[in-house]
Amino acid sequence: MATPDTLSLSIAEVIKRALDHNLGVLLAEEGANGGAGARTVALSELLPNVSGSISGARRKSNLEAFGFPLRDEFPRIVGPFSVFDARVFLSQTVLDMSTLNEFRASEHSLTASRHAFRSARDLVVLVAANAYLQTIAAAARADTARAQLETATTLHQQAINLRAGGLVAGIDVIRAEVRLSTERQRVTAAVNEYEKSKLQLARVIGLPVGQSFSLSQEIPFVPVPEMTLEEALERAYRDRPDYLAALERVQAAEASRKAIQGEALPSLRLSADYGAIGLHWSDALPTFNVVGEVKVPIFEGGRVQGRLAQAGAELRTRRAEADDARAEIYYDVRTAFLDLNATEEVLQTATRARELADLQLTQSRDRFAAGVASNIEVVQSQEAVALASEQYISAMYGFNLAKAMLARSLGTAEEAVAKYLGGPSIK
Repeated sequence: MATPDTLSLSIAEVIKRALDHNLGVLLAEEGANGGAGARTVALSELLPNVSGSISGARRKSNLEAFGFPLRDEFPRIVGPFSVFDARVFLSQTVLDMSTLNEFRASEHSLTASRHAFRSARDLVVLVAANAYLQTIAAAARADTARAQLETATTLHQQAINLRAGGLVAGIDVIRAEVRLSTERQRVTAAVNEYEKSKLQLARVIGLPVGQSFSLSQEIPFVPVPEMTLEEALERAYRDRPDYLAALERVQAAEASRKAIQGEALPSLRLSADYGAIGLHWSDALPTFNVVGEVKVPIFEGGRVQGRLAQAGAELRTRRAEADDARAEIYYDVRTAFLDLNATEEVLQTATRARELADLQLTQSRDRFAAGVASNIEVVQSQEAVALASEQYISAMYGFNLAKAMLARSLGTAEEAVAKYLGGPSIK
């Protein structure tokens, strides 16, 4: 439920809220829980099964029905009489390759679902970080537009004063007023985009409807740790959860195929029971039964062969998915490196361009105030500052996003995004 207070959110808090409320993460977590349950079920087939029973019965039996042909002088009906039986039953799989490999398959499936859960969290981290960066960029554009509006207002008043003193022509006042109107429009558009970005961010992180919030920090410049492409690829192949999940699914499919092959092999099972039986519980006598069973499949109508064909197709599919995931890692890491290098260079250029645009505006304002130039130079300088500011904001957003994409491509987004973007560790 929304509160009247305005929340102040850092990037770490934004990511934490997104992880706590995103449906994809919740479903992936339940998938991992389901995998744990499937593993427990498969393990139960290998562990001893123990049960107990206590029964009491009142019987009247026909002896001829049980294979006793009796003469007329013997009664055919016996009873009624009571039977009491208390017994413990034990069954244990001694050797069953099919059951053993089914358990191994369930273990690999459980590990795959846990990796898929990590992958889902990494994706949500990236989405939340991107939404945060977009909102920060929108806020910067709104602040820049307001600053430009203040400058245009000052220049407009300056043009009016100079016109009153007869130092400039009336056309300079008109130009300043047109510029002032343009900057007002830019402020309105920038503020509107900022508010929409905040709404999108609130939707991503699951804030209550109508909850007001502000962003408590900007993203400082944080250099990315030095690493080569080969080192990055090695790390991605080792840590990226979607690739690890694909490898585990391959092993699960292999184990499932071996389990089907094991159905054609003999299996050994032991069962036993121990208890007391008698007419009443007070005179019951101890008895036991031990059975060793060897099951040898002889003919099953091609069922095993059909299931092997299905398992083979599943295994080939999983291997193809793993190969595709490995190739995707290469392209993701290579693309991230290209984007990171390009955006870093663009950011350096945009930073210098913004400095030069500010210097150009200062000099043109001085020339206009001295009456040695018209305010055409000032208007052009203002436009140059606006363009340079937009390029700088876009470059900063692109560079920070490239760092987040690199973390995602390496498979360490949850641990690294906050670090790369200058925030605290995510707990």
